[in-house]
Amino acid sequence: MTKFTTALTAAALALSSGLAFAEDSSDPIVIPIHNWSSQIVMSHAVGQILESMGNNVEFVTTDSQAVYESIRLGDVTMELEVWEGAFGASFRAALEKGGLHDAGDHDAVTREDWWYPMWTKDACPGLPSWEALNDCAAVFATAETGDKGRYLDGPVDWLKHGQERVEALDMNFVVVNAGSAAALWAEIGAAEADKRPVVVFNWTPNFAEAVWPGEFVEFPEWVEGCDKDPAVGVNPNAMYDCGNPAKGYLKKAAWDGMKDKWPAAYDTLTKVSFTNAQIAEMAKLVDIDEMEAEDAAAAWLEANPDVWQGWTGS
Repeated sequence: MTKFTTALTAAALALSSGLAFAEDSSDPIVIPIHNWSSQIVMSHAVGQILESMGNNVEFVTTDSQAVYESIRLGDVTMELEVWEGAFGASFRAALEKGGLHDAGDHDAVTREDWWYPMWTKDACPGLPSWEALNDCAAVFATAETGDKGRYLDGPVDWLKHGQERVEALDMNFVVVNAGSAAALWAEIGAAEADKRPVVVFNWTPNFAEAVWPGEFVEFPEWVEGCDKDPAVGVNPNAMYDCGNPAKGYLKKAAWDGMKDKWPAAYDTLTKVSFTNAQIAEMAKLVDIDEMEAEDAAAAWLEANPDVWQGWTGS
C-alpha cells in the first residue's frame, strides 16, 4: 500500500462496515493499464480506493482491445473506461461469448473523432463539414503525404478505422498513426506556434479541450450498423462511411466472478461514476502538471473526498 492509500485507509474504514470488507478475497484484484492518461489515472484512483477498503490490487499493462477477452476469462478483473467509439465492438464481442458484463455507466458523455484546433478554421473556413475538409486537403499536405492531406490518427491498437473512412468517403488524405496519445498532443503543440493547420484524432473528455479550443469534424451521422454493414450509410459499398457516435457512452466492465469473489469491491465498482470535468482534471494532472499517474490519482482523491467516499459502502 502506498503512502497515499495509507492516508485514505483510515477515512474509508471509518466510513464503512468492516464486516462487508472481510467478505472480499485476499487475492489481488487485477486492474488493466492502457496508453492514455485518463484511463491510467482513473485506474490508479479506483485501485487506491479499493486498497483503502482492505483489498489487494495489482495493475497490469494490457492491450486496450484484447483486455475484454482477458476480463471474460478472469485474468483481469475489470475495465474502468469502455469508450463506445473505440472499444464498443470488442466489448460487445466479449459480452456475446459470456464471462463479463456491463458494470454501469459513468456520467461522462464521450466523443472520439477527427478534430482540429480553432486556428485551422482560418485556413479552411468551411469546417467543420467533412466535405469542406476534403476540399481543403492540400492545406494539410506535408512532405510525407505529397499533394494529399495528412491526418494523424490514434495509435494502431486503438482501431480508429481512419484509413477505412478515408477510403469509404473517397477522401484526399493520408492516414498516419501516432505512436501514443502524447504524440497527438505534441502535434497540436508544435502547430500552435505558427498556427499551422492540423487535423488529428481527439476525444472528450480529456484535458486538451481546455488548452486548445477546437471542434470535431462533422462526418455523415453515425447510425447503427454503419461500421459493420456496407448497405448502411452514405456509401452502399463500404463500411465506416460515417462519424463516430457524437454522444457515446463510457462504461465499466467486470468479470462475472468479481461480484462473488470481491463483493464489497464489486459494489464500489458499480457506484463509481466520473463526469467529463472530473476525467479531464485527472488527465491534466499528468499531461499538463507532469505528475506520475499514481501521485495524480492520490492528489485527486485527496481533493475530492465528497465524490468518492460514498462509493465505499458508507
